[in-house]
Amino acid sequence: MNDSILTLILLAPLAGAVLVTLLPDRGKLPAWIALLTSLITFVFTLHLPVHFVHGQSGFQFEIDRLWIENPAIHYHVGIDGLSLWMVVLVGLLAIAGVVASWNAIKERRKTFYSLFLVQQTAMYGVFISLDLMVYYGFWELSLVPMAILIAMYGRKDGPKAATKFFLFTFIPSAPLLVAILWLYEKTGTFDFAQLQMYVASGALPVAPLYWVALAFLFAFAVKVPIFPLHGWLADTFNEAPVAMAMVVAGKLGLYSMLRFHVGLFPVQARHIAPVMIALAGIGILYGACLALVQRDFWRLLAFAALGHLSLIVLGIYGFTFTGWDGAIYQILNNELIDAALFVLFGALELRYLTSQIAAYGGLAGKVPQTATLFVIASLAMIGLPMLNGFVGEFLILSSTFSGVSRGWAIVATLGVILSAAYMLWLIQRLFYGPESVLATSKPATDLYFGELAILWPFAVLMLVMGIAPTAWITIIETRSGPPSLKTSVPSTQAGQSAALSEGSQP
Repeated sequence: MNDSILTLILLAPLAGAVLVTLLPDRGKLPAWIALLTSLITFVFTLHLPVHFVHGQSGFQFEIDRLWIENPAIHYHVGIDGLSLWMVVLVGLLAIAGVVASWNAIKERRKTFYSLFLVQQTAMYGVFISLDLMVYYGFWELSLVPMAILIAMYGRKDGPKAATKFFLFTFIPSAPLLVAILWLYEKTGTFDFAQLQMYVASGALPVAPLYWVALAFLFAFAVKVPIFPLHGWLADTFNEAPVAMAMVVAGKLGLYSMLRFHVGLFPVQARHIAPVMIALAGIGILYGACLALVQRDFWRLLAFAALGHLSLIVLGIYGFTFTGWDGAIYQILNNELIDAALFVLFGALELRYLTSQIAAYGGLAGKVPQTATLFVIASLAMIGLPMLNGFVGEFLILSSTFSGVSRGWAIVATLGVILSAAYMLWLIQRLFYGPESVLATSKPATDLYFGELAILWPFAVLMLVMGIAPTAWITIIETRSGPPSLKTSVPSTQAGQSAALSEGSQP
């Protein structure tokens, strides 16, 4: 099964999408098929951590088959400690996405769930591809279902938000494709490991390589997004269906930064790191300050996400092993917490038909389970010790303070404090204080069984990840880094390479 598990993970949601398309759009049938498909695929993903060999260098569960002879494109997939938990995370969030859409999507369910499952295939492909052209195909495929679903199922102005999202994320893909083709023209391969060796050996011209690395970074930075490339984020969060909003920002861009920017161009990434650290620090404060003044909870969550994603970028470009561990772990934490909040916000909007924070108040007595789970997720987001958000934040902040910049560490810490301010304010405004007119006029309906069935395991997982992080970090540390920069490095790169090997810096 090890030889075919990644292919099964890729094909299972695609098969589900085909089945949804072929069967009639009757009642909840598409939703049931999507849920069953997501559950089966998630079970497949659990095979990976169970059979993963700790400490083994290189990629595991690897498949490398020639697909197209000229140009030489291979079906080359595999995982290491960086991508393994990303694959499992996609499987888990797919189940949450179906549950969140169960009552929210009432029309054209067949279209929604078929595109939703295609989106899952694309995301799996991004995380397991080791051929740059195959990776690029999945990267682009992930944009299409998202844009269509935002346009079709947006709350108020879906087409406008979908157009903005598509243009922001598609246009940077053009220089990415040019950069990939340039690498192929110079090396004759799209294979990630071989390209790592070419770049590290100094066989490629140095000046153009900086532009190639910048093209990669630009595409990933928009997708994260980082400040000031976040123009699409708030509108997309405000308009996208819950199932799409929980996957639109974060993990694809952050993973790609680690794998294909830092991993493929370590010297060039090290040179631009001060700029990325500065943008990350600005993004942390900017996102937190804007979140403080929002009056719509979707937009508040969007700017909160900008701040938390910027913190992860700070961990990546600090270039310390501790910061990388914290950044990867925080991707998992951030996605899990945001998914729980998306489900909760979606449940509130479905019941009370508004996302305006001022309309709420005094809901804790009417919907106690909603309030309890919201408090747990919010405390995890602000980094309460013993919950998962604390571990990643601590690793990033400590590594930044000791190995990068005390100034930017202080800035990031201030952002964390502000995140506590806006989340605690939001809890108080939604659930406590005097009951609002909305709360008294609408019948109280707490979370449904399906919502509870996904949210309580999420809450337990937040606690377990907070008190036993080594279960995840042990695998995270078994990741494939760039090859040694000490072999065949031209003199123009030797000093840069040495800088990457000093102390705690890779």
